[in-house]
Amino acid sequence: MAYGAFADIYDAFNEDADYAALTRYALHQMKAHGIHEGIVADLGCGTGDLTLALAQAGYDMIGIDLSEEMLCILREKMYEQGRQGILLLQQDLRSLDLYGTVRAAVSTFDTLNHIGPYEQFERALCRSALFIEPGGVLLFDMNTPYKHRAVLANHTYSLEAEDVTCLWKNEWDEAACCTHITVDMSYPGEDQHDVESFDEYAYSLSDIRRACEAAGLEIEYVVDGETFGPLCPKSQRYCVTAVKQADKNSNAVYEKEV
Repeated sequence: MAYGAFADIYDAFNEDADYAALTRYALHQMKAHGIHEGIVADLGCGTGDLTLALAQAGYDMIGIDLSEEMLCILREKMYEQGRQGILLLQQDLRSLDLYGTVRAAVSTFDTLNHIGPYEQFERALCRSALFIEPGGVLLFDMNTPYKHRAVLANHTYSLEAEDVTCLWKNEWDEAACCTHITVDMSYPGEDQHDVESFDEYAYSLSDIRRACEAAGLEIEYVVDGETFGPLCPKSQRYCVTAVKQADKNSNAVYEKEV
């Protein structure tokens, strides 16, 4: 899934996201594992607020996203901030191909929920882990099954931002364990009308652990992805810290085309 027209209004509808807290937590986890500098990949970087924050902290960033529109917005932000040296790549995480290894990788705001079903999710983790140095860290978050079933469920939301009205419709599919999402965008005073559809898959912690094991990643911490404290039954987001193991993930099977 790659955002198209929605990319232009993504920041407006994500303005309540606490990037400062997320950045602090990501920095804490990387530094706790001795990663104070070097190359870090942002997998599913979107419009790049976390990418830019980690670059500001001194890391050599690679921003990777399937959406050309998202990368264009990140490129504009780089220009506005006078930020140079961030490599931007338009790639599918299931077939990720980097030029070398990275010290760490981050993947936030539900990027991995958009990859499914499970076999595709596992493939994306394996391809991502392939390029992380042994001892390196993958930090990622995911919406929990509780959020999909109890919060997103079959709700419809009307959202408004400057010059756009957005009708966001969720449809929970228990058999597929995913939420089908339709975003209908209209622009007051204009004839333009855009509709985008995509799916978000719900993965249990056991699914996540199994995929990490296949990727040669050992999970060290799982916390609430909003408070960064302990998980509770109603946590809406997992935040996972996993470490690449030295003797795992040859990834031969994942060299095939997606």
